[in-house]
Amino acid sequence: MKIYADNAATTKMSRRAIDAMLPYMEDCFGNPSSLYTIGQQANEALTDARERIAACLGCAAREITFTSGGSEADNQAIRSAAATGALRGKKHIISTAFEHHAVLHTLEQLKKEGYEVELLDVHSNGLVTAEQVAAAIRPDTCLVTVMYANNEIGTVQPIAEIGAVCRARGVTFHTDAVQAAGHLPIHVAEQNIDMLSLSAHKFHGPKGCGALYVRRGIPLRSLIEGGAQERGKRAGTENVPAIMGMAAALEDACAHLNETMPRVCALRDRLIAGISKIPHCALNGDAQQRLPGNVSFCFEGIEGESLLLLLDDRGISASSGSACTSGSLDPSHVLLAIGRVHDVAHGSLRLTIDESNTEEEIDYLISAVEEVVTYLRGMSPIWRDLQNGKRQYIL
Repeated sequence: MKIYADNAATTKMSRRAIDAMLPYMEDCFGNPSSLYTIGQQANEALTDARERIAACLGCAAREITFTSGGSEADNQAIRSAAATGALRGKKHIISTAFEHHAVLHTLEQLKKEGYEVELLDVHSNGLVTAEQVAAAIRPDTCLVTVMYANNEIGTVQPIAEIGAVCRARGVTFHTDAVQAAGHLPIHVAEQNIDMLSLSAHKFHGPKGCGALYVRRGIPLRSLIEGGAQERGKRAGTENVPAIMGMAAALEDACAHLNETMPRVCALRDRLIAGISKIPHCALNGDAQQRLPGNVSFCFEGIEGESLLLLLDDRGISASSGSACTSGSLDPSHVLLAIGRVHDVAHGSLRLTIDESNTEEEIDYLISAVEEVVTYLRGMSPIWRDLQNGKRQYIL
């Protein structure tokens, strides 16, 4: 059996997204900045896509800027808010310790440029609170950036409450919604969101395409100079086929959320219940306040890399955390942020499923994980020491 269980890393493109892209690769291939007919047809397609994406997010079309993906959108949002804050003498930024590296690395660079960055602690259940944000805001705070849903452990933050605190205090609020868009209901106006990043390949759209929502009235600075595209805020000829695929994929995902969310949540809970029966393992993050398809566990006495390779031998595509850090030998900063010790954090597994998975596949996943964990522990000197009492169990 072949099972793809790494949808947090990327999703398979949907047929609807592919079909939406093809006309703009074959016939309507013009540059949308051109004045002749096929160029204007491409420009009209951009307008249509912008309106459809805006409708999915509860905003106006003019508030959507197309990007190359979530990382660029995060960079542009954070740098824009920081620059605006600096003009007003405000250089304090609030975020959390378990953000995606697109956020954390941008903040590290801003620290070198004289900004003060405060990273809020994350509770052991993988959540931060609006009260933490409220307590951290100062007169010189220019930005709060908190991810909508964590890419590794799947916990969903109280975005509307955090947004309300920021709105009341006059602080710009950005959220990295790369994992949430297309999987959870989003309404930027109702949730008090000022800036939001998303990426098409996380909801069955194409790679290399994303969008940034910026509430009207909030200044947006360009990261890329060279042309007047995207109202002068993002130079470079727009990738019309990919944008059309993104719009189709997001529209399709949002239209079917009422059907897919309960089904995927049920599969997720079945998977969590099955894996939880393995001795000395622990679910990472809150059991309920999490993405529909995210299951993240730590197993004591094993290494995550060996676990992934043996699961791959059994036809299962999984990960130990973020795809962006899969080459790193260091334990996940997300798992460390929620209090997992290094030895335990090394034995992590992330399974991310979607609406295409079946109960039969879930049961196979449970069986395979249990089999591989038992096999690896049988060869582990650490596990032998734990069983012999030379080490103390942590989980």
